Amino acid sequence: MAEHADATTELSDATNPDINGAVVTEDEPETPAVSGPPRQRERRTALVVGMAVVTAVAAVAGWLGYRAYEAHEVQQEHELFLQTARQAALHLTSIDHTRAEEDVQRILDLATGAFHDDFQRRSGSFIEVVKTAQSRSEGSITEAGLESVHGGEAQVLVAVTVNTSNVGAEEQEPRAWRMRITVQKTEGGAKVSNVEFVP
Repeated sequence: MAEHADATTELSDATNPDINGAVVTEDEPETPAVSGPPRQRERRTALVVGMAVVTAVAAVAGWLGYRAYEAHEVQQEHELFLQTARQAALHLTSIDHTRAEEDVQRILDLATGAFHDDFQRRSGSFIEVVKTAQSRSEGSITEAGLESVHGGEAQVLVAVTVNTSNVGAEEQEPRAWRMRITVQKTEGGAKVSNVEFVP
């Protein structure tokens, strides 16, 4: 009988019945709901994915920004070519005998290369003819557009209407001219390197 009582006491010490009669072992620790290492792996994976997404977005934004900058630069260059050609066409077609030297100098200031040198050589006789004929011409741009662009050089087509008068003919019909003007980019902007009249 004593042996049976000791065995019952040992069983009572080892286990503790709950309200429903289930046996709970006091020596066994409770198992955590989520283990530590898998949760750390999930955090690390989320961090890596987040950093990859941020890097990709930054790269795309940088590329788009660079392309926008490039497009802006190209647009500005085209505007410079057009503006230079338009100005040159006006200078070439607006000559007044009362200020012929200044008008010729404006043309030379906007010219470069062989065109500059050739026009400078002929400028003296040109001024003399303009003064003798008491010539006066005034050009206005009808239309202008880029024909081609290669590197730092452009071909620009410019249509000009020119009103002319001289000592022998005060009233003349306006003339329509078309010019192909070659414009070169320079350190200070752009200059004209060639002019030819086209039908």
